[in-house]
Amino acid sequence: MGKKVKKEVEPPPKDVFDPLLIESKTAATVVLMLSSSEEEVLAKACDALYKFASKGDENKMTLLGLGAVEHLYKLISHEDPIVRRNAIMVFGIMASNYDVKKVMRELDVTNSLISQLAPEEDVVIHEFATLCLAHMAVEYTTKVQIFEQGGLEPLIRLLGSPDPDVKKNSVECIYLLVQDFQSHAAVRALNAIPPLLELLKSEFPVIQLLALKTLEVISKDRETRIILGENKGLDCVLKILETNEFSDLHAEALAVLGNCLEDVHTLKLIQQTGGLKKLLSLIEVSTVPDIQKNAAKAITKAAYDSENRKILNEEEVEECLINLLEIDNDGIKVAASQAISAMCENLASKQTFRLQGIPQLVQFLSSDNEEVKEAAVTALANLTAASPSNASAVAEAEGIETLVNTLNAQRDGAVANAATVLINLAMQEPFRVTIQSRGIMSELAAPLRSTNSQVQSKAALAVAVFGCDADARAELRNAGGLGPLIELLRSNNEEVRRNVCWAVMICANDEPTAVELCRLGALDILEEINLSAGRKSNFSEAAVEKLLDNNLSQKYSRMGFLSSSDIITDGFYDYGQIKSGVTFLSLEELTAQELTDRRATIFINAKPQEELTPLLSLVHHLVLHTSFLIPESVSGILLECIVFFIRKGKGKKEEVKVKEVTQIVSRVQNEINLEKLHWLPPPDFVLLDYINDASKTILPLTTAREQVVALAQFVADKMGGPIERDKLHDFSWELHISEIQFELKCNVVPIGKVKQGTFYHRALLFKVIADRIGISCSLVRGKYNRAWNEVELVDESPQGIAGLLLPPREYIVDLMFEPGSLIKPGSAEADQYKYI
Repeated sequence: MGKKVKKEVEPPPKDVFDPLLIESKTAATVVLMLSSSEEEVLAKACDALYKFASKGDENKMTLLGLGAVEHLYKLISHEDPIVRRNAIMVFGIMASNYDVKKVMRELDVTNSLISQLAPEEDVVIHEFATLCLAHMAVEYTTKVQIFEQGGLEPLIRLLGSPDPDVKKNSVECIYLLVQDFQSHAAVRALNAIPPLLELLKSEFPVIQLLALKTLEVISKDRETRIILGENKGLDCVLKILETNEFSDLHAEALAVLGNCLEDVHTLKLIQQTGGLKKLLSLIEVSTVPDIQKNAAKAITKAAYDSENRKILNEEEVEECLINLLEIDNDGIKVAASQAISAMCENLASKQTFRLQGIPQLVQFLSSDNEEVKEAAVTALANLTAASPSNASAVAEAEGIETLVNTLNAQRDGAVANAATVLINLAMQEPFRVTIQSRGIMSELAAPLRSTNSQVQSKAALAVAVFGCDADARAELRNAGGLGPLIELLRSNNEEVRRNVCWAVMICANDEPTAVELCRLGALDILEEINLSAGRKSNFSEAAVEKLLDNNLSQKYSRMGFLSSSDIITDGFYDYGQIKSGVTFLSLEELTAQELTDRRATIFINAKPQEELTPLLSLVHHLVLHTSFLIPESVSGILLECIVFFIRKGKGKKEEVKVKEVTQIVSRVQNEINLEKLHWLPPPDFVLLDYINDASKTILPLTTAREQVVALAQFVADKMGGPIERDKLHDFSWELHISEIQFELKCNVVPIGKVKQGTFYHRALLFKVIADRIGISCSLVRGKYNRAWNEVELVDESPQGIAGLLLPPREYIVDLMFEPGSLIKPGSAEADQYKYI
């Protein structure tokens, strides 16, 4: 045998690098390795980074700072599957960090991740790609990107993956995507319902939970509910509810069922199969708050349909809801109250809640939880609507005071509905009086300032309902509620404007409130509204009419006409024809002005004011028992009163000269503080005498015609007598009025001071006295200081026709030329009297 020769090992080529094993102890070194061109180095580096990143958020932030995300982004599309897989694993684990996600969004990684969801890719790639997408889909912009880049279709396909992690990540990502409404239709089109229902059978609760949450969101659409029915999805949900082992899924299952119950055919189907009874029994048996709360929400959704309410009433759902009210959980109280609100649209249900539900709801009004308070008062608003018996139940449960207090609640819904309940109660007079006694008008001032249109509307409506008493209107005035009420006339909300106009119309039923409303600008705003075809309404027109009817001074100034039903009372004044854009001043403001050459304002006040009664009694005593001095400091009101009592005491009808003046007794100053008195116009005692004399001499006359003629002659006699037509220009009434103004140092003149009056003075005096003694007449303003009175009189029956009642005829009363003459309207004589 020959000798074996040992074969020599050939040395490696000179251009080949010998393998080098490196043990790296820093992440920075490994990140540098991501730039290598060797696939094995890249794979091992990614694997090492995955393990490092899995240890916590600090490590993820370290890698982010080292620029690892940018390198990994390039590697998730690497041609080597192992490198690609390991890079995506790092990506998926790092995406849970907020700052990392922010960088990923800047790099626009979603398209690359979606491309890794292809069927031929490794399951691990599917798992971590879907995990990364699920983390990123929390942000709205990323949801839009995933949807627009076609990510929904592969995600739905992966719901059928054999790997549970892929299923979990995919369904979680889909759940986040469907939060955006536009994804709902795409989910239906891609037939996602069957695989989602299949996930309900999963052995992993987290997958079942995410599937139920997704179904709960998309089943809000009726089209989705139809598909659910076609795929027997309702059976799957009911099966979960019937299985005690799935009790932790019952709340979400009830949420899905609640959406489905909105459809009548679904509720009927559940009722026929006994599912509805099982549902109600589940509510009674369960002690889990979320289950009870979601069950109540399901009933609420179903009860929005009238047919559904009938079915629920047949199953005695009211008893179940009443029991829920007893549970000490605010969330359950809110849900149960909302269900009662929906159910009480059914008359039978409304009657059922009267005895048991209403007392609990009234108690909730005192809750510290504003949401509970709002839900309870909303339920009470629906329960008391068109139901006097339920309104009585609220009052019997001592709910009035808490309802008034609820007007100060923090939530707008609570305030609006509290006002609604109070309005419903006010339909019964005893309750309205009780509510007013609790100071509701003062409490309404704050809601009137709200920026919420619903609160504004209900508050204004409440003012209209409770403002029918003078005391209530005074309370609103004193609380400063008229200002914000008037501001709401400018609202662009039609309902708000309508209710405010109604409230203004009601509040204008007494003169003080009507005058205050006009002072605050209500009349100007309403007239502006009535000029607009789109904003004008019957309510706005009625409000203007009512304001003027109870503010005759302004009515006569604006309209130039007072009808026979417009009765002039004390405090009226003739300001003259007001021009557009000119502010209508109050009598107090006019009195405070300095004397000018402006036309005199004639005012009416034939009655001493009540505030002066103590002063008058004291002055009367002084006049009868002492001689006294009238110093310059005594006001004009006091002087008038003193002169009046001197005249009364001595029986003189003419002005009295005070012969002897000694001193003002200190008792006057001590008992009466004039500075603290409200401003009041001085009483016109001459006018008071006119009225008394007319009552004695004219009222006894037998016919209206005789009374009119006698009153005309009486007025003419007091105003300078008859004037010849051709000498009218010589009648110096202007000089006389100027002298009175100079004497009073004021532009405001009491009509009793006028002894030489022209047309408009005489017509006003005629109207004033006629109104006081019951003669029906109107007052019309003409031009150039002309004015006249119109009366309606019945002529005597023609001779030979006894008992014939002729219709009344209209006449103009002559107060200037032939006092007492009755002029037929339309005649030449009438035109001569009315016009220059």
